[in-house]
Order: sequence, then C-alpha cells, then structure tokens
Amino acid sequence: MNVIVTGASGLLGRAVVAEFKRNSWKVLGLARTRVRDDLVQIELADINAVSRIVREFKPHAIVHCAAERSPDKIQENPSRYEKLNVAVPRELAKLADEVKAVFVFISTDYVFSGENPPYREDDMVDPLNAYGVSKVKAEQAVIMNNSDSCILRIPVLYGGEESIEESAVSVLINSIKMNVQVQVSNLEIRFPSHTKDVAGIIYELVQRKLQDKSLKSNIYQWCGSEPFTKYEMACIIAETFGQDHDHLVPVNVASPGTPRPMNCQMSCERLENLGIRRNTRFVDGIEDFRKFFE
Repeated sequence: MNVIVTGASGLLGRAVVAEFKRNSWKVLGLARTRVRDDLVQIELADINAVSRIVREFKPHAIVHCAAERSPDKIQENPSRYEKLNVAVPRELAKLADEVKAVFVFISTDYVFSGENPPYREDDMVDPLNAYGVSKVKAEQAVIMNNSDSCILRIPVLYGGEESIEESAVSVLINSIKMNVQVQVSNLEIRFPSHTKDVAGIIYELVQRKLQDKSLKSNIYQWCGSEPFTKYEMACIIAETFGQDHDHLVPVNVASPGTPRPMNCQMSCERLENLGIRRNTRFVDGIEDFRKFFE
C-alpha cells in the first residue's frame, strides 16, 4: 500500500510517516524545509509538480499535514497564506479524487469560537481569527472537490519535538527555565494531544475508509481527554522533571496578540463510534521532553 504524506518533516508529519512505515506501507514524504532521509523536497503550490508525483506514485491514500499553523503570522497577513492553507488542500483533494485515493485533511479546533463547548462534528463553525477562517475555507473547498474526503480536526499537539520551540506545549519549557518571575496564562483551556495518538488515529481512519466504501462522513474530531491551562501544563512539566516552578505566576487573562478561543473541547463521537480512540496521558506523553532538561 502506498501513502503520500505532506508536511512530512513537521511535528505531526514525522509521526504520520513513522506510523504508516510501522504498518509496512510504502511512504512518500513531501516537505519544503528540513528535508532529509528519503523525503522529497517540493513546493506544494506547484500543483503541476505535485500532480506528476501523485500520478507516478499511485497512492492509496494522501494525508495532508502541511500548513501554516501560526495564528499570529496568518492574522498579520492572511492573504500571504491563502494559497498554502486553502488552495493547496483544494487541489490535493481534486488529485486524490482523480486517482481514487483516500484523502485526509488536517484541520483544527480553532474553527470554533470556544464559547459553547463541547463541539460536535456537525456544529456550526465560528472562528475567532484568520487561522481558523483559513481552515474553514479549506474544509469547504476539500468537501466541494472531493465528496469522499476525510477532515480531521485536532487541537494543540505535542510529542516528538526536535526543539523546544516546535510546539505550543514544549515552548512552555522556556518559562520553566527562567530565573525570574514570568506570567503564564491560567485562563484558556486546551486539550493537548500526542502526535503518536493522532498519527495512529489517521492510520486507522484510512484503513477503515479503504475497507468500508459506505463510510460517508467527512468530518471527524479528536482531542486529548485532559483539560489544562498553559499554567497547569507548565507546572506538570516542571514537577515531572524536578524543576522549580515557584517563579511561574498564573494570570487569568487571555494570551496576548491574536484572539484565541477560550475552550474548544471537541466531541470525538464519530471516531469513537468506529472504535477508533487513542489517549496518551499528558504526564506520560511529556516524557519526550526529558532531553530538554539534560
């Protein structure tokens, strides 16, 4: 079986590549930066080049992980990222439909405002920021151009970071390591999910789609089962690795800059009804962070 994974050098992409390889699939990983090993460097906006690769490789599935995921960058200049975040998934959805490959598009819990959780898969979307808007547009474009596609909404990810700055969870380590008082938000609630869990869910969803042609739902959701604020996550990380956190000051104010949802807890009902669920406890998942304290 063949699968193409875009964004294969990224946090989630690496985990997805590893999961499919572990299950003996032939994987073609596409990436624009940090290209190494057997990854293929490509600019996804060059749809002709992408089309050639797809037609030559003949994938049974395409998992589209690549995107600009920084809410601050997109809020500052939405049009700059329109092609990557909206046009590219639209064209990939078309290609997947043409070659009869299962298409999985990675979306976000930021399609919701966070005012009325928990959110079911068919609840109305109401994003607060340009990043969420771009994902809503992409979801609509994907479904319009590939009615059998799968959209997987996920929350903040962690696990397998190569640098402290690679995820919004591991970056909290910078505050833990500071020797002065630092304020950390204790207001917004997040449901961190481990990349290995999400990669496993993607693999199982692809398998189910290949086996059951009557499976017609487009939108699926997954999030970790433990709610934390940034302050609570930072304290757990510090305590796990024997670090002092008395200098961390909880503040009940929203994170500065781009508006972010307060609580985007998502229902995972559709995946759970398929028997698909994976939940790594946060305290176990952050074991990956040990290297950052050595």
